[in-house]
Amino acid sequence: MQRATSSISLNFLTALTCIALLYGMPGQAAPKEPKAIDRIVAVVNTSVITEYELAARVDQVMRQLTRQKTAAPPRRILEKQMLERMITEQALLQRAEETNIRIDGTQLDRAISRIAQQNGMDLAAFRAAVEKDGADFNAFREQIRTEMAIARLREREVDNRVTVTEAEIDNFLANPALKDSQQNEYLLAHILITTPDGASPDRLQALKAKADKALTELKAGADFTQVSAATSNAQNAMEGGQLGWRNEGQLPSLYVDAAKALKPGQVSEVLRSPNGFHILKLIDLRGKNATLVIRQTHARHILIKTNEVVSDQDAKNRLTQLKERIDNGQDFAELAKLHSDDLSATKGGDLGWLNPGDTVPQFERVMDSLKPGEVSEPIQSPFGWHLIQVLERRDQDVTQERKRLDARRAIRERKSEEAFDSWVRQIRDSAYVEIRLED
Repeated sequence: MQRATSSISLNFLTALTCIALLYGMPGQAAPKEPKAIDRIVAVVNTSVITEYELAARVDQVMRQLTRQKTAAPPRRILEKQMLERMITEQALLQRAEETNIRIDGTQLDRAISRIAQQNGMDLAAFRAAVEKDGADFNAFREQIRTEMAIARLREREVDNRVTVTEAEIDNFLANPALKDSQQNEYLLAHILITTPDGASPDRLQALKAKADKALTELKAGADFTQVSAATSNAQNAMEGGQLGWRNEGQLPSLYVDAAKALKPGQVSEVLRSPNGFHILKLIDLRGKNATLVIRQTHARHILIKTNEVVSDQDAKNRLTQLKERIDNGQDFAELAKLHSDDLSATKGGDLGWLNPGDTVPQFERVMDSLKPGEVSEPIQSPFGWHLIQVLERRDQDVTQERKRLDARRAIRERKSEEAFDSWVRQIRDSAYVEIRLED
């Protein structure tokens, strides 16, 4: 289990957690009984969106806003907002299918199980909670499948093409303004009104007027989450547009300049970027300490991957036998070289010094419970089944290393967000879309 692979897995697990929150835990609202004739409300290339599908998604958002104790915008406004979101989603999903991104049943089941675990439930309890809430569990599953496909599409088409050079990191750390930015983090929410490529001056003026109207409502005391749900084209619009805690290096310079002028609770003026019009709200601000000392663990493992030939039980049995041999004196490293399916096998399964968060949660929890020299029982992770041995631990000042890692992460996230917004807009603009929703 290489660290790079583990990091990607952690990002993916985080994405799945966000998906569960995005659609409101436990799941999508229970669909209404379909009408005798399910009218088409939009055509997206070769696919259609029906009135029944739109109503189900709007119902879910209404329930989510109710849980958040946020007054919902008029249903007709939410319908238009959600329809635009579903159009973009369909265009992205079609691109995923065209490029052979598929989420099979096994992958989906594992993702659902991880979401259940992250909500403190086993799968049976999670399904019961979904159904008790009046939701359709199968609809929830399919929405997770869609979001997984889009997440993988983004990873391949956008994130994996973003590069960060050592020179960019050096410049980042050498820039006094960016150095200072590492001391401050902002919790922001945003509203985005996208502008299509080649939009006419009249169209741009109409979109600017829409942004101005939203800003006027906010300054008059309207709830940001409600205005976001009614106005924003951002993918997280229904959740109030929250961006989470980010330092200045992780934010577009447009956002940084606006955020510096705000106090918590204030909103910015309407901002203009190539992607559209933006309104920011500063929710909170905090500082960061420079010194970082962490507990590191030096560990090694043996990994048995599962597939069509090797079942979970087969993998677990093989590792149980290997553990017996280790307990009876055989060398862990030699067995790892012979039996492990991980690239670390050539090094006797040695993963080197691991920081908190370097491995997936299932692996880290067991590793942290072991004493130096102790070997775990077989444990399962998204990669397969493992035996883990902790070799030693240390407290390490990783301030300088972490500064470079933080700088790399900040630059990558900023570039990735900007590239993703632009790419989604291009996919949406290039799709054939016919909207049949009646005004």
